[in-house]
Amino acid sequence: MPYVYRGRRISVLVSRSRDGELIARTVAHFGIDSARGSSSRGGAAGLRELLRKAREGYDLAFTPDGPRGPAGIVQPGVIAAAAATGFPIVPVALAASRCRRLRSWDRFVVPLPGARVHYACGELFPVARGMDPAAAAAELARRLDGAEAEALRYAGQTAGEEET
Repeated sequence: MPYVYRGRRISVLVSRSRDGELIARTVAHFGIDSARGSSSRGGAAGLRELLRKAREGYDLAFTPDGPRGPAGIVQPGVIAAAAATGFPIVPVALAASRCRRLRSWDRFVVPLPGARVHYACGELFPVARGMDPAAAAAELARRLDGAEAEALRYAGQTAGEEET
């Protein structure tokens, strides 16, 4: 993902956890800014920081299911940010041609050496102010599922494969 955003200003919401610190340092190495906060710790502060970054001209990035999940369930922060900024949501998914999945809550994918990583974007999703948050989250989840299916297809995989 960092290579897709080369030369662009982007800020990503990263958990305040120890794992989040590792992620923040990693994305900083690629020139990506991070706002710290999550649905479980400092979420409001993290969201305020992202909204400030949006006013400064940054694109925003989220892992929409948050730092603890449940996996695949869109948390309210991404919907709130889109409604507040007027930015459309771009559903993005990545899949690797060869990978291992960690035994974490989100089944995190680690590409193996020599793997090709495939990137797919779903249809832009504008969130209007006043849109029902639950309906918006359900629609975003549907679009993310579509992007994931496309990325997996490019990678020659199907959903649920453990390793290839």
